[in-house]
Amino acid sequence: MSLRQRLPILLLLAVLAGAAIWLLTRPTAPDPWLGYVEGEALYVAAPVSGTLASRPVERGGRVSAGAPLFALDPRTADASTAQAEAQVAGAQASLSDLGAARERTPEIDVARAAEASARAQLVRAEADFRRFADLAAKGFASRTQLDAARAARDSAAAQVAQAQAQQRSGELSVGRQTQQAAATAQVQGAKAALAAEARRRQEIAPVSPASGQIEQTYFNPGEWVPANQPVVSIIPDDKRKIRFFVPQDKVAGLHPGMPVRFSCDGCGAERTATVRYIAPRAEYTPPVIYSEHARSKLVFMVEAMLPADKLLPLGLPVAVRSQ
Repeated sequence: MSLRQRLPILLLLAVLAGAAIWLLTRPTAPDPWLGYVEGEALYVAAPVSGTLASRPVERGGRVSAGAPLFALDPRTADASTAQAEAQVAGAQASLSDLGAARERTPEIDVARAAEASARAQLVRAEADFRRFADLAAKGFASRTQLDAARAARDSAAAQVAQAQAQQRSGELSVGRQTQQAAATAQVQGAKAALAAEARRRQEIAPVSPASGQIEQTYFNPGEWVPANQPVVSIIPDDKRKIRFFVPQDKVAGLHPGMPVRFSCDGCGAERTATVRYIAPRAEYTPPVIYSEHARSKLVFMVEAMLPADKLLPLGLPVAVRSQ
């Protein structure tokens, strides 16, 4: 083969060799970090047991904040509320029967002073009676004078008894104030019990705390629901995130609050999420994230929150890169 014939072959080999060298030496983009879309569920339950009367939401459906989620049979709660209302009415009636409290201390002081004055008069009347009795025995006082002294003594004793009765009446009124205070406390306690029953009535028919998607329903209408057992779970719109896994030699470049870019099938242009959590311990790449060259590498799990205005389906695979 002549040189002219070999020259095109040599040129082709030179081009191929140059292309191979360029492919081997060109800078390559780092492999993305693989992950998936995840959500933080809210589990909604009732604090008491009962029969599930209604559940207007279905699994996979949308729900708005404040929309009803489910309701237990209200008959038991209604009966408890009626009982609490009756207790409030009874306590208020008892308080009204006792009457308004009124301070009687000045009247008691007056009664005590009257009793002291009556006792002083009684002492003087008794002394006069004894003196007239001695004089009458000696013939120096008439029968009429002795009878008058006796009457004065008896009158003074009656006045002492009357003053004592007035004093006891005032003290009884002060004791009545204690009963009024107890009745007032009973009214307040009954009202607190009624408020608790009203709150319980709301808890057996809860509403959605946020807008989101119904992840799961656990009971159907007509079934018995144990206390504190979730009836529905919700994925709030603002609680969706991407969970991805970063090699141990790259995790130091991430920190909470920093943005990351990610892409996914059908998502269009790259989107942005904000790193919120970085696992404190390494783990091997989980089976759900398949990568032949990284399957035995240590990685750190990282979570980044997604904006609530562009919802992505749970479980959707994503590829994440740093900014």
